[in-house]
Amino acid sequence: MSNAYDLIVIGSGPGGYIAAIRASQLGMKVAVVEREHLAGICSNWGCIPTKALLRTADVMHTATHAKDYGLVLEGAMKPDIKAIVARSRGIAARMNNGVGFLFKKNKVDIIWGEAKITKPGEIVVGKSTKPVVQPQGPVPKNTLGEGTYTAKHIIIATGARPRALPGIEPDGKLIWTYFEAMKPEEMPKSLLVMGSGAIGIEFASFYRTMGVDVTVVEIMKQVMPVEDEEISAFAKKQFDKQGMKILLEAKVAKVEKGANSITATIEKKDGSVEKITADRMISAVGVQANIEGIGLEAVGVKTDRGFIVIDGYGKTNVPGIYAIGDVAGPPMLAHKAEHEAVVCVEKIAGVPNVHATDKNKIPGCTYCNPQVASVGLTEAKAKAEGRDIRVGRFSFAANGKAVALGEDQGLVKTIFDKKTGELIGAHMVGAEVTELIQGFVVAMNLETTEEDLMHTIFPHPTISETMKESVLDAYGKVLNA
Repeated sequence: MSNAYDLIVIGSGPGGYIAAIRASQLGMKVAVVEREHLAGICSNWGCIPTKALLRTADVMHTATHAKDYGLVLEGAMKPDIKAIVARSRGIAARMNNGVGFLFKKNKVDIIWGEAKITKPGEIVVGKSTKPVVQPQGPVPKNTLGEGTYTAKHIIIATGARPRALPGIEPDGKLIWTYFEAMKPEEMPKSLLVMGSGAIGIEFASFYRTMGVDVTVVEIMKQVMPVEDEEISAFAKKQFDKQGMKILLEAKVAKVEKGANSITATIEKKDGSVEKITADRMISAVGVQANIEGIGLEAVGVKTDRGFIVIDGYGKTNVPGIYAIGDVAGPPMLAHKAEHEAVVCVEKIAGVPNVHATDKNKIPGCTYCNPQVASVGLTEAKAKAEGRDIRVGRFSFAANGKAVALGEDQGLVKTIFDKKTGELIGAHMVGAEVTELIQGFVVAMNLETTEEDLMHTIFPHPTISETMKESVLDAYGKVLNA
C-alpha cells in the first residue's frame, strides 16, 4: 500500500470522520490517523452515550410520575447502575463500529497510532500511547505499522479533553471527569458538580433524577452561562423544584479528600464560605484542545489561547494544513465540527460556492430536564450590539400538546431586528426543544423574516406551535395567550 495520499486527517471524531468521507466522495485518496478509537469523544464518551444515560433518566422521571397519567406501578422503582452503564457503553460501541463500516464503504484507510506533522505534507506516525479499541466487524485494511506518510493536505481534528483546575485535578475515584461520571461502579448518595455548562448540568440532571443529592457550584451569575438570561432563570426554577441545590457566583476554592468522600470549600461572592461534603465530585469546568505533540511548533502553525487559528474554511497560516472542530476553538460542538469538515474539504476540492462557517447560526443544545436549546444572539448580546429589537415569548402552559403530555413547563423566546424583521436569535427551554430548535436554524439560514414565519402553517396539536406564537407575540399578534 502506498504511503502517499491526497488527504490525511488526524483524528476520527465527528469532524475527522466526516472530513474523510466527504473527501473520498469527491475522489480523493484518504487516510485517517487514530490513536484510540473511531468516532472520537462524541460517540464514545460524550454526545451519544450521555444521551443514553439521560434517556434512562427521562424514563425514570416519567415512571415516577405515572400516577399523574392515571397509571399505577406496583413496587418501588430503583436504578440498576450496572445495567444503565452497560446500555450506554453498548450504544457507544455500536457508534464506533458504525464509523468503521463507513470507512470501509468509502474506501478510507485507517492508520492506527499517533501522528506528528514533521513538515507541510508529511506526518510521522508512532505507536499509540492510548489503548487502541478497534471496531468489531468488517473495516478497511488497517495500516498498523509506524511510518512516514505524505499528503497534499492535512486536516487536524484532534478534539479536546477535560480541563483541570490546579489543585482540584480529577483522580478518577473521588473527583471525576465526564469519563468516570459516565460509568460509575455504584451510584453515589451525594454529588458535587463544579461548573454548570452543558456537561455539568446534564450530569447534574441525570444523577438528581436517579435520586442522588446534587449540588452545583457555578462561578458565573447564572446556570448555563452562555444561554439567554431569561431562559437560564426559567431552567433554574425547574432544577430547584427537582431538589437540585445550585450555588451561583461561587467557586470551589479547595477540595479535601477523605477515604470515600470529598469536602469542598466554597467561596461565595458575599465573602462567606461554605463547606460541602459529598461522596463524589464532577469537575466540569470546560475542555482544552489537544494541540500538544502533533508538531504545530515545528511547522509554525499559529495558535491562540490554546486553540489553532483558522479562517472560515479551516485554513491555518501554513499552506496545506487545516484544522476543524474543538481543536480550532469554540463552540465545542460535534455538529460544528461536522459542518467545518464539509466546508474545509469542499474548499480544498474546489467545489463552487462554498460558504464560510457562520458561528452565529450554530445551535446549542443541553439535554437536561428541562431541555435547553438556542441559536443566534441572546437579548443581552443583541442590545450590547446596539440592535433595535423586538422580543416575543410564549409559554408551554398555553400549548395544548404540552399540557396533554404533562410537560407544560417551558418557554420559547424569539428576537427580531425591529428594522428589518430578521430573526437574529431564538431561545427555548422545555420538553424536546433540542428537536425544535432546528426550525429556527433553518429560518435564520434562509434569512426568513417575521412575516414568513407568521404565514407558515404549523401542525396542531404540536409543541412546535409555541414557536409561531412566540413570533406573533413579538409583533403584538399572539393568539393563544
